[in-house]
Amino acid sequence: MTTSLRRLQLKGADREKAKSRAAELYATGCSIKSVAAELDRSYGGTRALLLEAGVALRARGGRRAAA
Repeated sequence: MTTSLRRLQLKGADREKAKSRAAELYATGCSIKSVAAELDRSYGGTRALLLEAGVALRARGGRRAAA
């Protein structure tokens, strides 16, 4: 027997609070992946929250190594 670990959809005040927290964490330099882990949400769901919050997403990838 398997159990479903489906997350509930965020609505109302809970969604607003999650958007604020996601934007705050992302602004401090956290990656979307680490923000998602902190909020216990999926990557795609966290990305959607950041976009709804009006956050300008950074380019993909990390720092390039010096040549």
